Amino acid sequence: MDAVFWIVLGVVLAVAEIFTTTLFLIMFGVGAFAAAGAAALGAPVALQAVIFAVVSALSVAVVRPVVRRHARPAIETGEQPFGVEALEGATAVVLEPVDSERGMIKIDGELWTARSYDATRAYAEGERVQVIKVRGATALVWQDDISPPGELPEAKR
Repeated sequence: MDAVFWIVLGVVLAVAEIFTTTLFLIMFGVGAFAAAGAAALGAPVALQAVIFAVVSALSVAVVRPVVRRHARPAIETGEQPFGVEALEGATAVVLEPVDSERGMIKIDGELWTARSYDATRAYAEGERVQVIKVRGATALVWQDDISPPGELPEAKR
């Protein structure tokens, strides 16, 4: 019966973690599952509680910082970004006019749906834009400050 209590507590803590995403409650869930294992092996209730406390504390002190360090974006850690993260900051060419509701761009040979990062701006076909953020399969773009070769920026004309 003790094992069932610990399992239920572990599941409740794991489900609560889904709603908080703090990587804190799940560590106590791990402690509860460890205590359930001890209960299944016939450990007394006092030892179960000690196992719960020790495993939970070790999880919070040792595992949580490691998980949080690896969960940070590559830009924060100084590593080479990859996947969607690598697209942020990339230059793209507008293939279909981009506004706050629709558009299509080409990033390094790949076609992406795009929206204007600034809802008041629109970009015409052929303009260069910079990817500010990627949300799902849509790139949010802003004007590219670098002029194409041979063209002077607006301020220098």
